[in-house]
Amino acid sequence: MEEALKFAQQNQEKNLQELLAFLAIPSVSTKPEHKPDVKEAAEWLALEMERGGLENIRIIDNGGHPLVYADWMHAGADEPTVLIYGHYDVQPAEPFDLWLSPPFDPQIRDDYIYARGASDDKGQLYIHVKVVEAYLKTVGKLPVNVKFIVEGEEEVGGMSLETFIPENKELLAADVVLISDTAMLSPDHPAIVCGLRGNVYAFVDVTGPEHDLHSGSYGGGINNPLNAMAHIIAGLKDKEGHILIPGFYDRVRPLSDDERQIVNSVPFDEESWLKESGAPQSWGEPEYSLIERLGVRPTLDVNGLIGGYTETGRKTVLPAHVHAKISMRLVPDQDPEEIGRLFSDYIKQIAPPSVRVKVSIVGTSAPVVSEMDSPAISAVTEACVQTFDRQPVFLREGGSIPVVAQFQDTLNLETVMLGFGLPDDHIHSPNERFYLPNYYHGILTGIRFFEAYARHHAG
Repeated sequence: MEEALKFAQQNQEKNLQELLAFLAIPSVSTKPEHKPDVKEAAEWLALEMERGGLENIRIIDNGGHPLVYADWMHAGADEPTVLIYGHYDVQPAEPFDLWLSPPFDPQIRDDYIYARGASDDKGQLYIHVKVVEAYLKTVGKLPVNVKFIVEGEEEVGGMSLETFIPENKELLAADVVLISDTAMLSPDHPAIVCGLRGNVYAFVDVTGPEHDLHSGSYGGGINNPLNAMAHIIAGLKDKEGHILIPGFYDRVRPLSDDERQIVNSVPFDEESWLKESGAPQSWGEPEYSLIERLGVRPTLDVNGLIGGYTETGRKTVLPAHVHAKISMRLVPDQDPEEIGRLFSDYIKQIAPPSVRVKVSIVGTSAPVVSEMDSPAISAVTEACVQTFDRQPVFLREGGSIPVVAQFQDTLNLETVMLGFGLPDDHIHSPNERFYLPNYYHGILTGIRFFEAYARHHAG
């Protein structure tokens, strides 16, 4: 292990230049015009995996953007296998004018790499490629067996991987999944995510007249679909943030007193969090603390509202059609399919008969809670302490990583979520960034995790 650690420290500049090249590829999975770029990113990653010593590298076409598979399976049958997951696709970078430097021309400022995908998830994913290389270029072997499965559709729902996993259980068989796609508490305080909220994503379409109408000639006689949509949305939550859909909270697993104490014992600077958000004050269910609302309570939010005239100047119309995008974050033991049905039924119930309403559930993922007493958790805790000289905190993350539930349900695999991003990395926003020391510390932590996991698994 010491040789691998030394190699990683001596090759920081090389590892940085490779990451900058990776970030320069605009692998935006949601836009058809970037399909060649997504493919280029998959090919680039596969080549670097080969150069790092990984074997059996495959670029897999499973109906959408390609998956990348690689492995190194020579540690021995008695040693555990770690399945490493990540994604190389990125969110769109618009609005471009809010970036201080071009999103696909990576720049380093004050120890941060600024680029789309820097933190989510190219920088964090590439850490593990460098961990493998550090071992194989020095001692020539790993203390554990390793497999990689990397997708190019995480930001658009991950359909290719969703169908690939159940059809390739033997290929993906392992003892644990390792994912770095989350955040640390602060630059020197590591965090292990032990729970993720699930998600239901819905489209709501409200249609009134067959075409846009003059608001003077028809206003007052035709229900404006924008007004109707506003009333529908207003009926989803009360002014304190409680969701009004009947049955929505029925299956929410209540927190025990011990769990609530653990959640609220995490060091959390609400003032700094609020300053980073730019909002004037926090908001939400008053009977829960802010940190509870951010990680262990379900949510419902309007993510987009499209309709009517939105260009410069005036145009007095009643729009024919209005579209809303709405997401719901779920907690254990909420069932995404049930929540989708409850949402759809309630929207149709409160919609006025003067408009037509269509509800489409376009994406779901289940909430996940990880076991806290396992060889993998012990090993990753040890590795964090060795690198950062402090115990990691255990967090319930408010976001969703849909594939984690599938690893758990389909492959029966525990997942360790060890992230090296920071809460203020601006993922999905202009000026996304990744703290450069965490890139290097991540590689060192990964090297130590492999060695510790082999030992803890055997013991």
